Amino acid sequence: MNILVINGSPKGNRSNSMKLTSAFLKGLYDKRKASSLETQVEQIDVCKMHIEGCRGCFACWKATPGRCCMDDDMTMVIDRILWADLIIYSFPLYYFNVPGTLKNLIDRQLPMVLPFMSERTDGVGSGSHDARYDMSGKKYVLISTCGFYSASGNYDSVHSMFDHICGKDNYETIFCGQGELFSIKELAAKTEAYLKTVTQAGTEYAEGRITSETHDKLKALLYPKEVFEKMADASWGIDKDSGDKEDESLIFTRQMAALYNSKNYDGKDRVLEICYTDRGCTYQIALTKDGSEVFTDGHLKYTTRIDTPYSVWLAIARNEIRGDEALARQMYRVTGDFSLMLKWDTFFGDGTEAPATPYGSVKSEKHPVMTTMLIAWITFWVAVSVNTQTGALITLGVCAALPLIMLRYELAIYDKISIAAAALLSILALTSGQGSIAVNAGYLLFGLLWLGSCLTKEPLCACYVKYDYNGDDALKNPIFMRTNYILAAGWGILYIAIAVWTWFLPEAGFTTGLIILNNVMTILMGLFTVWFQKWYPAWIARGRH
Repeated sequence: MNILVINGSPKGNRSNSMKLTSAFLKGLYDKRKASSLETQVEQIDVCKMHIEGCRGCFACWKATPGRCCMDDDMTMVIDRILWADLIIYSFPLYYFNVPGTLKNLIDRQLPMVLPFMSERTDGVGSGSHDARYDMSGKKYVLISTCGFYSASGNYDSVHSMFDHICGKDNYETIFCGQGELFSIKELAAKTEAYLKTVTQAGTEYAEGRITSETHDKLKALLYPKEVFEKMADASWGIDKDSGDKEDESLIFTRQMAALYNSKNYDGKDRVLEICYTDRGCTYQIALTKDGSEVFTDGHLKYTTRIDTPYSVWLAIARNEIRGDEALARQMYRVTGDFSLMLKWDTFFGDGTEAPATPYGSVKSEKHPVMTTMLIAWITFWVAVSVNTQTGALITLGVCAALPLIMLRYELAIYDKISIAAAALLSILALTSGQGSIAVNAGYLLFGLLWLGSCLTKEPLCACYVKYDYNGDDALKNPIFMRTNYILAAGWGILYIAIAVWTWFLPEAGFTTGLIILNNVMTILMGLFTVWFQKWYPAWIARGRH
């Protein structure tokens, strides 16, 4: 197959439409290559060519049939059109049609048709001219971006023109609104996802046709109308009222504020204050149930303040550096309510995909829960302490049933170790009759399990709570990991200490109070955990470590 790409954008290869075209070609070419089908691709950049406007002299019909009287690059273009099996027109929407230079190229195709009148059979127009050459086997694809929030309703004149040129329903289209977003690095996560769909469309086209499911995905909005229009308005960098040019950091802040999703408003009004330390600029973003608004006069009392070089915040938005890593390295500071950072993707995402965030969270459909591990241990400690024989049997039953009881959850390695350990200790208690020794050994093993996990890449508590912080991605978060290593070490030391004093204190006659001591210390450690996992990241964020 010979493929000719006619790039009609004045921007050449920098064109946003060409980003879509390249993605489409990748899918098409890779599929044909996998099927051992030969494919040749050539590209014409109209902006680099010398193609004059048609003079309407009809010399190509009368004086020199099939050849234009102007000797420019159009002769080569016609030759390549005749060579191609598939012609891809790639262009941005200019004033509801193709750019002027591309229209010149289209006009100059007049030598390719005969001058004699003919009738059309596809219901387009009231007359036509037959092709001078055999064009019956050629295929056409139109790929274009526009600056509106949606392509829908804006390509009617393009459709009308190509219905006449190619024949009605004789060409495929990929028309995408919000085209300028494809050149914004900060939105790469969103645009790359769309480009993958375009690649899929190319793969399907190579197989025969683009499916309706893929077409629906291609028509889906990258961002909701109100979000895109706010970002688009802010991008011009001009104050609506005064017409004055705005600082680059203010443009960026307005666009960030446009991403605020008021649908996730949690009943708490917030004021995010951002101080770009390298520019000496401070802005405030009011986040309420009605939306977001940017203020430059600093009259609001902030709830969360970020002090950061503009270059750092820009790098985070562009995914050039992880936000949590930058925070751990003290590249920026956060004071005030740190919960906004924890819920960043909730407030500044559209709900379809988590964007690049300084500190985000996401849920998984099926993941481990610490409850599984605790059921095994608590059943063993309580049941065997009450009655060695009966308690051991109960624990064995619970351990056997746990995988079924917790079927909706994934079993982590720590769950499997805990179930196996509780079962083995129960067998030890059952065969030896030494329930107290088995229980004490359980405390020791539980503590060693916590401490031992500190020597791994995933401490015990992180294995379970990571799903509240982007899943496995949280393991790359230095603050998250440091917090969990400290807590895992704390729980490990506590249960080893419990094992020690549970062994020695009864000999000193301290039996009744031992139960109270163990429970109180566990409760206190639990309260400390709840407090520490909120306090420690915020303390790091304030730059106090």
